[in-house]
Amino acid sequence: MAAAEQRLTELGSLRSLSALNEKLSLLRLLGRLDEAWDIANEALRQARFSGDREQGLAARIRRAQVQQYQGKLVPALTDLTICAEEAHGHEWTALEATALHNRGRVLFDQREYREALADFKNAVVLWEKSGASMDQLESSLVAIGVAEAFLGK
Repeated sequence: MAAAEQRLTELGSLRSLSALNEKLSLLRLLGRLDEAWDIANEALRQARFSGDREQGLAARIRRAQVQQYQGKLVPALTDLTICAEEAHGHEWTALEATALHNRGRVLFDQREYREALADFKNAVVLWEKSGASMDQLESSLVAIGVAEAFLGK
């Protein structure tokens, strides 16, 4: 945790999108969710301002992750569903997989294990389609095993 705090200090007042995304991850890791929410919104505004829709969508997914950690499952689920649909429409396979994996986590938190399992499985298919590494696939594969255990499969 000290290393995360030190890195936050190093990032200081940097406002590039990559710095904001790193701050967001560190704040989430440290459990400083209100600060993470503020940074997530700032990153989303910056991504939208850049005009890069793909970056904007990635920022929305990261913001929904913060909502999940805050226990705001319904808005997180709504945002992730919209993100998955938008990514699908643009054929942004990796972003669609990310949105589905994260939506699966929210559904799991809501004890909707069957729906979560479907999202995790779809995420794996999309990760494979996008040529993801085994490291990228691993979290979805583990999530499948956990969801199946909760369903008694």
